[in-house]
Amino acid sequence: MYVDDEKVHSNGHASHVEEQTSRKIYYPKLIELARELLIAIGEDPDREGLRDTPRRWADWWREFIEYDPGMTETCFASAAIDQMVCVSGIRVWSLCEHHLLPFYCDVSIGYITGEKVLGLSKFARIAHQFAHRPQLQERLGQQIADEISRIVETENVAVVLKGEHLCMTARGIRTPGIMTSSVMRGVFRTNSDARMEFLRLIE
Repeated sequence: MYVDDEKVHSNGHASHVEEQTSRKIYYPKLIELARELLIAIGEDPDREGLRDTPRRWADWWREFIEYDPGMTETCFASAAIDQMVCVSGIRVWSLCEHHLLPFYCDVSIGYITGEKVLGLSKFARIAHQFAHRPQLQERLGQQIADEISRIVETENVAVVLKGEHLCMTARGIRTPGIMTSSVMRGVFRTNSDARMEFLRLIE
């Protein structure tokens, strides 16, 4: 599945601008909501076993939403221009924004080097940065590609995500399955040889 790049780039680098805004949760309200949820499903939030659940649930949301990926923009001068760099096997998890159920993705990223080379650990940091929020797999791939493009200053970026969604395996048809989505930019979209080389390298 190829993403509509025209639609993605119509917002410029909106994803990066969004990241400059501090993401915070309202902790007391989360505890209150957790208690209300337990009551709504017929449970007693004050019984043994559930007494600390609202606090634990609020802690989880705080860790998830306020996650700090650390430095994501460390680059080095490129020693080899026009070389394909690929990183695969990056496992991230997020929340499906339709059901607030987890989904897991194995992320593969490739780009063609220019004047800058991104530090190796930054690929995973960037992927986690955009996964820690209610999300869609397709949008996650777009945002990762946008950020890589912005940092290394190239449009030649490819991202492939293979995800398993609990909204499919834990509800509805309750059948496991892998959803694959891809974002191909620059030569990865226009040059079939470059695209096939990338896909072979991440197998």
